[in-house]
Amino acid sequence: MSATLSDEKIPSDGIERTVDRDFDTLQVAFLRDLVRVPSDNPPGDCAPHGRFATERLETLGFVVERDVVPPDVLERSGLRSATNLIIRQHFGNGDGPVVALNAHGDVVPPGGGWTHDPYAGVIEEGRLYGRGAAVSKSDFATFAFALRALNAHAEGLQGQVELHFTYDEETGGSAGPGRLLEQGLTRPDYVISAGFTYGVMIAHKGSLQLDVTFTGKSAHSAWPDTGCDAIQAACGVMVALYAHRDALAARPSIIPGIGAPTLVIGTINGGVAANVVPEQATFRMERRIMPDEDADEVERELRDIIVRAVTVEGVTCAVRRHLLALPLVPESRQAPLVAALQDAAETVIGERIPAEGMPLFTDARLYSNAGCPTVLYGAGPRRLQDANGHRADEHVVLEDMRRATKVVAIALWRLLGRPGTQS
Repeated sequence: MSATLSDEKIPSDGIERTVDRDFDTLQVAFLRDLVRVPSDNPPGDCAPHGRFATERLETLGFVVERDVVPPDVLERSGLRSATNLIIRQHFGNGDGPVVALNAHGDVVPPGGGWTHDPYAGVIEEGRLYGRGAAVSKSDFATFAFALRALNAHAEGLQGQVELHFTYDEETGGSAGPGRLLEQGLTRPDYVISAGFTYGVMIAHKGSLQLDVTFTGKSAHSAWPDTGCDAIQAACGVMVALYAHRDALAARPSIIPGIGAPTLVIGTINGGVAANVVPEQATFRMERRIMPDEDADEVERELRDIIVRAVTVEGVTCAVRRHLLALPLVPESRQAPLVAALQDAAETVIGERIPAEGMPLFTDARLYSNAGCPTVLYGAGPRRLQDANGHRADEHVVLEDMRRATKVVAIALWRLLGRPGTQS
């Protein structure tokens, strides 16, 4: 790191004791309460959860600013309601780095297959179950109680910590962190976004989603040759895209943890009846973009594949971009964040956790693309699959959340206790 401060001055033991003091009685109860209030997106009616979270945060002594997302932004994001929350905590005279911690409160719908009520916050064998328990209501708790512990050991610190609790990650983030940055409501020097306990994520994939629409000519199924079959054309394009997907496996990223590009055709619709040649067909596809790829080139390649694969006479094809979420790209300015979290994890967990990438895409990219050095770290297992994220019986291991809270608090102390970390 760019400044020196002896480890003996860092109150690690005191911070850990403070986290332990509040963990069972306050922090776990806080997370259970957040899980018990639904905030599914879709449908995206998230303002009630924001109001509830505000009340709970205020009982912990925080001053909460509310950013009520206006109707036009809600409509563009596919939300019904949302209120973003900001907490700003100053240390010393504030002449130091601004470190923002971001977690999202919107969650995917629970779906079926649960053995526990997805909104009950059941605790069993050290795991708290519920939709959002891992992604990422647990980091509402991680970040809030890390800041609470830091407040109890604030001597010598300079700077500011902000908590950003937002409600648009599942549908792109433009009404969440994107809006906070666009409106000038924040401009942090560093950002820690929700992540996992046993690794610092410095990169992740992006997402390109395309809507592909085919228009042909309807006809009676007794005389199919008098029509132009849109579904037949769509099938030919899908075969070409699946062949391209197989070839993508040979393009792995050089960044550990990222893997290779992936492609999925997620939805398909078409036709009106079994005895009618279909005039319309459409599908939505997603291509994950690597941090070391050019998004424009990826889109050009896909469009070229699609156009060349339309071979049914009389059928036209239109391609429209539905979403472009750029990757989180590693950069040298992440170094103070990475070092602070790795040093803190070594103190708390007893291992030097790796800095690597992951195949997901998250709100972290919005901060990074706005010029704010950003990494991901928070409460979670070594692999998201182990927490059943976005699946039935999603859960967080409570000991992971305890450890992550300690790591974040100690890392913040390092960042705010070293006046040279912005250089």
